[in-house]
This record gives sequence, structure tokens and C-alpha cells, in this order.
Amino acid sequence: MRLPLAFLAPLAAAAPAFADPAAIVSAEASRAADGWRFDVTIAHEETGWDDYANGWRVLGPDGAVLGTRVLAHPHPDEQPFTRSLSGVAIPDGVEEVAIQSSTLATGWSGETLALRLPD
Repeated sequence: MRLPLAFLAPLAAAAPAFADPAAIVSAEASRAADGWRFDVTIAHEETGWDDYANGWRVLGPDGAVLGTRVLAHPHPDEQPFTRSLSGVAIPDGVEEVAIQSSTLATGWSGETLALRLPD
């Protein structure tokens, strides 16, 4: 049975076109007086308010969220872009964390970037 295109159009309109996760280009960590500071560079083909990189987070080895940087608006003319997060508490003995990105359209990415903490 073939469905008419008029029937399929609303379904296609409901799904984001070509939604893709935000790519973590690079990440750096440094010790600060109030914990750790993370500088994360993200690239994403922003389409506007319906699909943009809306955050990244730092995960411990056990998957616990140690810090989250919320991105409140699209960055279509600033690609890739870097944002920082300070005051992240890292438990003693942790030598490596993971950085995970999120987009409004796809949510948290299934991929992470492993980041070894400097001594």
C-alpha cells in the first residue's frame, strides 16, 4: 500500500532534518582555586533555535555528572566555538574525565571525549 505524500509530510516536518550531534573539537582542563576549569570547543551545523548545541558536561569515570555547561542560544556564525566552565569538583584519585555534548534536537551524544587531567 502506498501512502499519499500529503500523509507523510506532517511526519517529516516533525523530525529535525539532518539532526546531528555536536562534535567536541578539543577540551582542556586546568586547576583553579575553586576546583577545575574546563575549556571545551564544539562544532555543530546550527540551524537556529530548533537545532543548536545546547550544552556539554564533564563525566567522572563512573559516569557521574561532575559539571554541566548550559548553552542558551545558537552559535551559527561562530563555528567552532569555545566555552568554559569553572569550579568543577573532581574527586581525589580521578585522573581522567569524559566530555559529552548535547544538542537541542538530539539530546546528549552517545560519544564522549576522554580527557586526561594534568598533574
